[in-house]
Amino acid sequence: MGKLSMAAASILCMALAALAAVGEAAVVEHTFVVHEMNETHLCNTTKIYVVNGQFPGPQIDVTEGDTVVVRLVNRLPHGLTIHWHGVRQIRSCWADGAGFVTECPLPPGGDHTYRFNVTGQVGTLWWHAHVTCLRATINGAIVIRPRDGKYPFPTPAKDVPIIIGEWWQLDLVELDRRMADGNFDDNPLSATINGKLGDLSNCSGVPEESFVFDVEPGQSYLLRIINTALFSEYYFKVAGHTFTVVGADGNYLTPFETDMVTVAPGEAIDVLMAADAPPGHYHMIALANQPPLPDPQIPVFISRGLIRYAGVPNDNNGLPVPVPIMPNQHNTMPSFYFHNKLTGLAYPERHRVPMHVDERFFITLGLGSICRDPTKKVCKRRRSNETIVVATMNNVSFHPPTTTSLLERYYDGTGKGVYTEDFPEHPPRPYNYTDRAMIPPGPLEEVLEPTFKATKLRRFKYNTSVEIVFQSTALLQSDSNPMHLHGYDFFVLAQGLGNFNPKRDVYKFNYHNPQVRNTVQVPRTGWAAIRFVTDNPGMWYLHCHFEFHIVMGMATAFIVENGPTPETSLPPPPPEYKRCGANGLSQP
Repeated sequence: MGKLSMAAASILCMALAALAAVGEAAVVEHTFVVHEMNETHLCNTTKIYVVNGQFPGPQIDVTEGDTVVVRLVNRLPHGLTIHWHGVRQIRSCWADGAGFVTECPLPPGGDHTYRFNVTGQVGTLWWHAHVTCLRATINGAIVIRPRDGKYPFPTPAKDVPIIIGEWWQLDLVELDRRMADGNFDDNPLSATINGKLGDLSNCSGVPEESFVFDVEPGQSYLLRIINTALFSEYYFKVAGHTFTVVGADGNYLTPFETDMVTVAPGEAIDVLMAADAPPGHYHMIALANQPPLPDPQIPVFISRGLIRYAGVPNDNNGLPVPVPIMPNQHNTMPSFYFHNKLTGLAYPERHRVPMHVDERFFITLGLGSICRDPTKKVCKRRRSNETIVVATMNNVSFHPPTTTSLLERYYDGTGKGVYTEDFPEHPPRPYNYTDRAMIPPGPLEEVLEPTFKATKLRRFKYNTSVEIVFQSTALLQSDSNPMHLHGYDFFVLAQGLGNFNPKRDVYKFNYHNPQVRNTVQVPRTGWAAIRFVTDNPGMWYLHCHFEFHIVMGMATAFIVENGPTPETSLPPPPPEYKRCGANGLSQP
């Protein structure tokens, strides 16, 4: 009896220990009420869409391993989904929140619960609306802290999100409609830092409010820099200070010093900033870059904030406040150099590059056109009134469904007639992809721009090693392309300028410590090579994170089949999931 009691006690102790270990993970719950709100900036009152009255929206703070539960309440007159950008969603594809890809939009007056785990990721991610252009104001940070509380760099005194965005006066739903019609001439009025336009923007001589960050001399701060903008990549600097880059997209990086961060739409970059300058006030600047002429030009988008040392008077002791020297807005090379410096902090047991490749893709990214009259096969090109400008991948412009979701159709086996699984592995014809003579007024682009809209996907077996080389082109414009893959992190093996040369450029691939990302900035008229293994079953959206590119069709989706066990298979939809036919679908 005694021996049995001791054995039972031992088992009980082990069970309690296991429960204690499990109990370390928490359930983090939020309620997101999405509604309209009026905001006045630059002498105009504008209707915007927000969560809980906040712009940017609420920050989600979790510890690695926690479960997140968000109840979404839609008080908008439009459909809505929320995407948890960069969260791996292991076996929880149903919660990914990609409109018409993994779910239909939540209709006005509806509520929906998202539930997912945050495992194997530490750093900064973010969340945003994923229907129409609503992510311009419906967004916020996701901060994932290490479970043991230890960082591979000095622990900062404080961390703060630096959310770079844009201020739009045009209604965002109308903006989406215009872009879907091939119009990308609309522009925001200003850049924003944490929702503030900054004192460089003014109306009748009254400057806008700036974001202000108070620091203590001698302390170190972790800046979590996120680009939520619809249109632009941004340069970010703080006068008199340097940064140590330590992470990106929820993964650690090999630290390196820089005085400027470049962040593309969709990216999240973590940097340490030491408050080691002479105590005073210092301006921070977020400046949008853009290609030079002959590309279509946009106004200068800039926001200015303030670093303020404790104990310094509001007048900065009568001294002028230093302003950082920024690159020319048309100089995109600093972006290329910055992204090329990023390498991963090696964790061989977790981050091992697959050395074999099962499937290879060469994907060109550019613009094209379709005839405005669908009954015509021939129409006048070169941005004429007879055509609609679209965005393409391998000359296919993605046509998403509008009454169903791709994941539901795949799961139910009813995808026939909704999508095909023949997304091309390469463009239909080779050409000089980066010839800037293809930017209008042309005429070299005319023969290359005809394309078509289709819902072409690609299916992969579980545990397939996939390599993609993205090639930015100069077809109709020469912009960069921040490519985001849902449900996966991938290795960025290399980036380069010009046309990718498979015989030469493969020798540049970094197999030792490549950066691990969910969004890769494919440089202007350049290329980027990524590799990943399909170990997460489901339906996963791949798209450019420039909003006009995604609305105009620079997207596809990858189907990943189930693995051999229940643990490697997509489970049935959870009880809280609302199927398209049963949720009173309302299109935006």
